[in-house]
Amino acid sequence: MTSPASPPLPTGTGFYSASQLEPENSVGYLMRKVMTSIRTQADAQLALHDLTYAQWLPLFKISLCSQTTVASLARDLETDPASMTRALDRLEAKGLVARQRSTTDRRVVQLALTPEGQAAAAKVPPVLADVLNGHLSDFSPDEWQLLLRLLRRMLANGEALRQQRGAEANAD
Repeated sequence: MTSPASPPLPTGTGFYSASQLEPENSVGYLMRKVMTSIRTQADAQLALHDLTYAQWLPLFKISLCSQTTVASLARDLETDPASMTRALDRLEAKGLVARQRSTTDRRVVQLALTPEGQAAAAKVPPVLADVLNGHLSDFSPDEWQLLLRLLRRMLANGEALRQQRGAEANAD
């Protein structure tokens, strides 16, 4: 498979113009395609452990946090609380997650992994490391670090843009 030709170098202040925007040269499109590839390959390996994406991702996130709630997990995973509740219902039915109401605020539900959930969550990091390493197989260590820096910079730019747009909306 050959890679698409590089887009023409930008003129002016932006890298993209509406008249020349093509998916194969869109950073967003390419990042989404990479994420889909990573998720698909991780799903295939984790299916051997009877885990789907909707299950292994919350398990993994809960395993990384000492305390998490349904609402904070939904925010972290960028999903709506109703979808998160359904996923947690399935995890609870499998005996992997336990919900505990807060003693100080009954509206708050804390999440914890059961021993079985901890064992299932422990299967995720090796699979993710394997899949990510496969996607980075011909990168040098310097290229890998550069990619991380560039992605962090894009995230920071996106956050600055969000704050700027929020300030502009509040000024109206």
